[in-house]
Amino acid sequence: MRIIEQDLAERLASGAATTCLCWRLERADGFGLAVTEHDRALEVDGTLYQPGAALEGASFAQSADLRPGHAAAGGALGHEAITETDMAAGLWDGARVEVIRADWQRPDLYIPVWSGRLSEVTRSETGFEAQLVSRKAEFERPLGRVYARQCDAVLGDARCGVDVGAFPGTACDHKSQTCSEVFGNTENFRGFPHLPGADFVLLGPAASGNDGGRR
Repeated sequence: MRIIEQDLAERLASGAATTCLCWRLERADGFGLAVTEHDRALEVDGTLYQPGAALEGASFAQSADLRPGHAAAGGALGHEAITETDMAAGLWDGARVEVIRADWQRPDLYIPVWSGRLSEVTRSETGFEAQLVSRKAEFERPLGRVYARQCDAVLGDARCGVDVGAFPGTACDHKSQTCSEVFGNTENFRGFPHLPGADFVLLGPAASGNDGGRR
């Protein structure tokens, strides 16, 4: 549940329609942009938001649990900082997004609306559309390596080291035996062939009693 300052809550309860959305975007290369849907520049919490919102008509959905929220927005390519060339190059993909709703009569009154990143940006003749995912989605990203019996390298990549030109038409099933017998590349095998399986983990104690720790 969002915590709204009393002054802002009272203004909202009075029916005063003096709020607007403000967007702050930051690309992976460090380039930042702050815009508002209001028709004048607005300074909120030390950030100056320029008029001419880059994203408009947004809808947001959030969940109370760890499921990632989602949002969608669209806008025109009118802002000089958002060029079609940069979009085609994917520079805006994955950009961080902070969205607040501020009272343009009292810029000191605002509330966070959304925090996440742009996941998909598509272009059209009249503008662009963007899909946004909340920061909860970061919990779904795999971190580090997955311990498995099979190799997780791609045949011929730097971790594999195999010269695919020497094995034309040969596929790899990522098994230790194939890596050794077909490619002679055991030293670069990136799996864990001796990793115990579920049968070992679920195996109970020996029926004959204590066997000294042997299975």
